[in-house]
Amino acid sequence: MSNWERYIKDFVSFLKIEKGLADNSIFAYQNDVTKLKDFSEANGFEPTNISYDNLKLFVAQLFDLGLSARSQARIISGIKQFFVFLLVEDVIQDDPSELLELPKLGRKLPEVLSIEEIDLLIAAIDLSKDEGHRNKAILETLYSCGIRVSELINLKFSDLYFEEGFIRVIGKGNKERLVPVSPTVEKEIGMYTKNIRNHMKIQPGNENIVFLNRRGAQLTRVMIFTIIKNLTEIAGINKTISPHTFRHSFATHLLEGGANLRAIQEMLGHESITTTEIYTHLDQRFLRDAIITFHPRNVNSSK
Repeated sequence: MSNWERYIKDFVSFLKIEKGLADNSIFAYQNDVTKLKDFSEANGFEPTNISYDNLKLFVAQLFDLGLSARSQARIISGIKQFFVFLLVEDVIQDDPSELLELPKLGRKLPEVLSIEEIDLLIAAIDLSKDEGHRNKAILETLYSCGIRVSELINLKFSDLYFEEGFIRVIGKGNKERLVPVSPTVEKEIGMYTKNIRNHMKIQPGNENIVFLNRRGAQLTRVMIFTIIKNLTEIAGINKTISPHTFRHSFATHLLEGGANLRAIQEMLGHESITTTEIYTHLDQRFLRDAIITFHPRNVNSSK
């Protein structure tokens, strides 16, 4: 057992016995500190030598993932409680989190959709129209894979490795990555392809493109924005939503569900905002396990 694991275990006992907190609160605190543990172990930081600057790097990553101010504040609060515990127990002499600030009110952060709002948007799609099945597959892909709109419109059938459980994505700087794909996405793309796309007249040069417009050509970024804007109005959601909103929701829901920070960063194709060496190459099976275990779409579909 590592030092982090031992101290987290003691922290949980402290919250349960000394503080008398409810199980849900204890789980939330444990989840928050575990995220810091994962970050720290990747960088060689121990609970006894982690510094204020190290903690700032960790918090910067939370912001980079597009987490809401509330989500960031909750995680930071959990970390502060952990270091207060270590101080009380004389494990550390100084609290490195003492000067750590909570997100300021009014800070411009991306909108994040709740799981219920995702469902409302999906339900707003008119499946009696051919483009309805395509749009459902698009929204499920954006939300379940967390890919950028440019990556979505350029997605090719040769990039789909459903048997292995991944799709290949060409991201910024022409960098390639593998993203775990959920059974929901496989199902929706399969239905769209079989029932709609296979019966379309496809324009030359677009045969390998997954999502096409009614004329059989590649969709544009503007068209994806328009689709989402129209569905937002139909669903009665009073938020400014773009394709990127699904990417931030993907990251937020995975993180709040307990997924590993490093796994999420790999799946998003993020470069670290501090150093590209912090995040080592991860086993692709580990990434797939993370998304299959913690993404709401998969949790719901398994019930």
